[in-house]
Amino acid sequence: MHVAHVSCYVDSLGRPHRELLEAWPTLANVAGAVRRAGAGVTVLQAASEDAVVERDGVRFHFVREPRPPFPTRRWGYWAHPMPRRIADALATVKPDLVHFQSLSFPLQARFLGKRLPGVPMLVQDHADRPLAGWRGRLQRWGLQGIAGVAFTAADQATAFFDAGVLPPEIPVFQVLESSSHFEPGDQLAAREKARLFGNPLLLWAARLDANKDPLTVFEAVKRAAASLPDVQLWCCFTSSPLRSVVDAWLEREPEVAPRVHLLGHIPYDDMETLFRAADFFISGSHSEGSGYAILDALACGTPVLVTDIPPFRRVTGNGAVGALSSSGDAEGMSRAIVEWANGDRVARRKAVRRHFEQRLSFEVIGSDLRSAYETLLSAR
Repeated sequence: MHVAHVSCYVDSLGRPHRELLEAWPTLANVAGAVRRAGAGVTVLQAASEDAVVERDGVRFHFVREPRPPFPTRRWGYWAHPMPRRIADALATVKPDLVHFQSLSFPLQARFLGKRLPGVPMLVQDHADRPLAGWRGRLQRWGLQGIAGVAFTAADQATAFFDAGVLPPEIPVFQVLESSSHFEPGDQLAAREKARLFGNPLLLWAARLDANKDPLTVFEAVKRAAASLPDVQLWCCFTSSPLRSVVDAWLEREPEVAPRVHLLGHIPYDDMETLFRAADFFISGSHSEGSGYAILDALACGTPVLVTDIPPFRRVTGNGAVGALSSSGDAEGMSRAIVEWANGDRVARRKAVRRHFEQRLSFEVIGSDLRSAYETLLSAR
């Protein structure tokens, strides 16, 4: 079995291929996991330059494709130019199956499918959404010929079925977008190195935006402090469209503000230490594709206190290794903080890491994808 992993997204920064491999580790990690599971893999990635490199038995073709003009970029990924040079490269590779990245490129998926008649295509969700109106009709038309779809959690496909974007008979596979190479470590040493403190010590790693909902998390910490006087929240973030709102909220809450530490951007390689240091990772997200930060936390053995949305239910085993509370429910999240802070934290960390290895590792992803590929090839 030989599979082609294909992405039509052109890096907006125009970085060279070696920088992309470092900036997008999932590109190589998932392909490598599939190869270790016993399938041949070739990666075709739209890029600003042509290059071919081999890593861990996987050949990567970076294929120069034009960046979309500015008005097209505003309309969305679906309006990108057709990947004609990727199509030519695919014809040379001659895969048995195409693993196409993102439901947000439906016209490109159809274009490539027409160039490879009889070759099944599995399309992977990456926090995509069903489009509405005439865009929705184009999305439905573009995805007509695909053989299957993969989501972190099968429930995420419901919105696409309800919108009529996906035909009701198409098979849905539960496969994580990515995993983590982080590992557990000495918690006290990590705290000393990172200079973090708190009991419990809560870690947030997300953008400060409405979807991530930091204010609900702040309110939960405020309420939990009545039972946990030493609770501390440490927040790592990159973009921060709600920064002024966050600052205003903290200014109005002088008793809570000293418990909330806004660290800003922390380099990814340094985040492993913070995840090890934390008692719990916390998230108020309303929607996610999978939750990369949660996977990093679980890889370190850190339990998570997160919202009850489909991908989080999946990665926590329906709350087996973390608490689930409704989005926007500060009181429910506060109860979770108090309840989990009073449990056996050492035993929980061991259980979390065991759960990660058995259900969320790259090896699991590779096995799940190989199984999905075999199912689609058998159906053909």
